[in-house]
Amino acid sequence: MKCVLVMYDTLRRDYLAPYGCAWTITPNFDRLARHSVVFDQSWVGSMPCMPARRELQSGRPNFYHRSWGPMEPFDDSFPEILKKNGIYSHLVSDHQHYWEDGGCTYHNRYSSWQAVRGQEGDRWHADLGVTYSRRTVYEGRRNLKDPGPLMKHDAMNRLAMTSEENTCQSITFREGLAFIERNHGKDDWFLQIETFDPHEPFYSLPSDKALYPYGFIGDDEADFDWPPYARVGEDEETVRHVRYEYAALVSKCDRYLGHVLDAFDRYGLWKDTMLIVATDHGFLLGEHGWWGKTEMPMFTEISRTPLFIYDPRHPDSCGQRREDLVQLMDIAPTILALFGLDKTPDMLGVDLETVIEGKGGTRGMAVFGYHGSQVCATDGRHLYMHSARNPEMSVYEYTLMPTHMRRMFSPDELGNVELAGPFSFTKGCRVMRIEARDRMGDTTSFVSALYDLEADPDQERPVDDEDLVSRFQDEIRRDMGKNDAPDELYERLGL
Repeated sequence: MKCVLVMYDTLRRDYLAPYGCAWTITPNFDRLARHSVVFDQSWVGSMPCMPARRELQSGRPNFYHRSWGPMEPFDDSFPEILKKNGIYSHLVSDHQHYWEDGGCTYHNRYSSWQAVRGQEGDRWHADLGVTYSRRTVYEGRRNLKDPGPLMKHDAMNRLAMTSEENTCQSITFREGLAFIERNHGKDDWFLQIETFDPHEPFYSLPSDKALYPYGFIGDDEADFDWPPYARVGEDEETVRHVRYEYAALVSKCDRYLGHVLDAFDRYGLWKDTMLIVATDHGFLLGEHGWWGKTEMPMFTEISRTPLFIYDPRHPDSCGQRREDLVQLMDIAPTILALFGLDKTPDMLGVDLETVIEGKGGTRGMAVFGYHGSQVCATDGRHLYMHSARNPEMSVYEYTLMPTHMRRMFSPDELGNVELAGPFSFTKGCRVMRIEARDRMGDTTSFVSALYDLEADPDQERPVDDEDLVSRFQDEIRRDMGKNDAPDELYERLGL
């Protein structure tokens, strides 16, 4: 057996034709849907990017104990398990967070890996003479004379990718397809092709924008393609423009997905190769009055994700849809089982083969969240967002790898470190208990809310149903127990 995982960052389901979008250009996602099982109830787990990837590799939630950070010494990693059992695992990615302090232990879990440089503010291309003149939707909120290192380096990086073949996604898929070209006749391998697109900034070339009959604001020197994580303060035309910028990048993702499907056709990989196409989370593009993620509640535009799986063992399932609740943590057990390997005792995800067959077998509710923020749960019809009852209480990081996204914890942050645990999944290791001072966002300032997604898909009218709220709270409490959540979290959440 073989397996290919195509992983995107920030891919919204409602911008894809198989999930009902009628205006974006995504013919290859339609083509994929005909070849695979389409999951209608796929939900996030731990948010955002690297917490989701820890969950992807380890098959268990991250957000109860820790925020952003590396794989831990006690974590199980499915690509490493494959490697140790004679299954070759290879990563090709332009997701620059893998190469930063906060992601530094993920890529070495694979048998081999290849980094493609240049996305977002990746400290890659150096042209000190670059003039930062691009306008963004930060205009009016930030002093553009000092736009910050991310935006400065993004401007430098774009100078190196003014042609299609030099863009990060193009190189990532080219190298992933080269792996398939070299190894399609071999057995027992796993390939992960992972692109940062369509994550912001929504940088695309004029040829991508030309797919849409829309007069984009600005020109090559003045683009609005990098929304802040903040409330919308821009006019309707700017919001519309950013949505089209995102759509142009989604169509680029669709085009390169088509090259993977072509390779499956060309080499007959449908006979013995699983194909999984997934993402970590979505993004608010002006809905609910917000841009982005992390700073606002996890509405479905963020938390409900696209997921497609083709299983060569069950070709009769092609083109079918499933309503079972699934999450990113299920991918690790599913891939391990494909190669005849058992999931580890600490993996809480489930093998999706029975779901693919149409026999069910996942969970009654999906629970998810950000570290130190709201904890959310869904039964597929309702979405419940639970805020802290005691938000003044401190939030703690439980880790042996104290790094933030782009830097290590400071000595000041580590000054009052304590040892805690061991927890049920730390394999006897005690961990550092560190008060969280540098947090990405805390949505507990929002009140708890329950939505009926069937009656109110846009989540505009919270439901007042105490019995249903109590049922969701009970499920969150059970999930916390299953994950051996820290004791103080129960008090902070009022559970």
